[in-house]
Amino acid sequence: MQHEIMEYDVVIVGAGPSGLSAAIRMKQLGREADREVSVCMVEKGSEVGAHILSGAVIETRALDELIPDWKKLDAPLRTLAEKDRFLFLTKTRALRLSTPPQMNNHGNYIISLGNLCRWLAQQAEALGVEIYPGFAAARVLFHDDGSVRGIGTGNMGVGKDGEPGANYQPSVDLVARQTLFAEGCRGSLTKGLFETFGLGDGLDPQTYGIGLKELWEVNPAQHKPGTVVHSVGWPLDTRTYGGSFLYHLEDNQVAVGFVVGLDYENPHLNPYEEFQRLKTHPAIRPVFEGGRRISYGARALNEGGWQSIPKLSFPGGLLMGDGAGFLNVPKIKGIHTAMKSGMLAAEAAFAAFAGGKDGAEAKGYRKALRESWVGLELRRERNIRPAFRWGLWPGMIYSALETYVLRGCAPWTLRHRADHESLKPAAKCPPINYPSPDGALTFDRLTSVQLSNTNHEENQPVHLRLKDKGVPVAVNLAFYDAPEQRYCPAGVYEILYDEEGALPRLQINAQNCVHCKACDIKDPTQNINWVVPEGGGGPNYPNM
Repeated sequence: MQHEIMEYDVVIVGAGPSGLSAAIRMKQLGREADREVSVCMVEKGSEVGAHILSGAVIETRALDELIPDWKKLDAPLRTLAEKDRFLFLTKTRALRLSTPPQMNNHGNYIISLGNLCRWLAQQAEALGVEIYPGFAAARVLFHDDGSVRGIGTGNMGVGKDGEPGANYQPSVDLVARQTLFAEGCRGSLTKGLFETFGLGDGLDPQTYGIGLKELWEVNPAQHKPGTVVHSVGWPLDTRTYGGSFLYHLEDNQVAVGFVVGLDYENPHLNPYEEFQRLKTHPAIRPVFEGGRRISYGARALNEGGWQSIPKLSFPGGLLMGDGAGFLNVPKIKGIHTAMKSGMLAAEAAFAAFAGGKDGAEAKGYRKALRESWVGLELRRERNIRPAFRWGLWPGMIYSALETYVLRGCAPWTLRHRADHESLKPAAKCPPINYPSPDGALTFDRLTSVQLSNTNHEENQPVHLRLKDKGVPVAVNLAFYDAPEQRYCPAGVYEILYDEEGALPRLQINAQNCVHCKACDIKDPTQNINWVVPEGGGGPNYPNM
């Protein structure tokens, strides 16, 4: 069947903070130049914000630049961060430490990033941007000369057998003079672009964390609006990077989250269960006792920073936001950097197609970003995250040295290695016994997935593809005790046995997938390939 073709000046993949900022900035540039610029945005979630999950505390620097009158326009920034606490947790105690300057949140806001994206989408549409939620970008289109021509959406209504069903709808080709990719962390098209154009050649591999978050409505007596709490230490051991956050929003709501670096060594570790254990700590439990859990979600985070910033431009397209890795790990913030990257990408793309050639490369974008305050920020903090590969205490000591003495000007740069290379054989690591959930403060994964409102059309091809179906048992189970059963925060992967307890096999419950991408990152054999499912599938976060 013939694909429908729609033509635009700019197509943007992903309606997160970077994509929406790029769309708005592109329209602003068109107005400044008295030129009509057509901008189309596709979003795989069922609505803008459906797949958006972040802590989130926002530094407004980029928002101030993009929309200076955001307060008058009623942007959903309601709760000013007023109090910071930084804790070191043991199993029974909470020791208050001096808050690192990077984590000083004076002047920042505690927000729902999903709600901010919905508001940004309203601003973009008011400028004439066309936004199409529920449409997944499934493939990159190329010109004959190899430059990017646009993207194709996924077919709808294809059955598990790969054949069109009764509700089949063919894909649509969206053709553009410039295509901007803002897929978020470990985007499937972005991963392919890295391979096609060698975007990561000569650079450190990207490194990641898995972030898990719950939103609670707490007892008013426990609610302290504007309070920001971060912790390190328990329940993780000192060899594993990670920590927690508690952010007190408006309306008696508290966001609690836990991040584990995906460079952890012990295959028995379960990030979801570590998160549940965190809530039982004596300093944290009282906040949630008597409260009600509203939502749950998870997503991967780019943690590579400066060392891993790829080549950002290629003929016909650009990378932005988390897909390019602009999270400032010591700050635990990436919204402002993502937004600024989108603004700079729009400026570079506008200049590229204003020259009159479709598929031109916006070569000035990477230089502009590295010389902007985003680049300066990331370069200054470049050594802090990799220092924790030495362990918690050496990492904290080195971070203090970098922050207070060297001030980000060390004449060296610490290196990263790929996260999937870090797992040790299960036999060489201690098992971890996790307590059963109590159903009031701690919960099992499937109960949590229900809160994420995750859903996929059941009769579609599985979007979690195995390169070799024998590897999960022959390698992952044999050597690492099938870690995919534990690093997945949604219970997608299970090892099942026959009635005699023999003949193990891997079952993939793709219906549960919350699109976090941890499997694509952490699988020790890199045998799992995450591709986009039908548009509109996945989680539906209301206000995460």
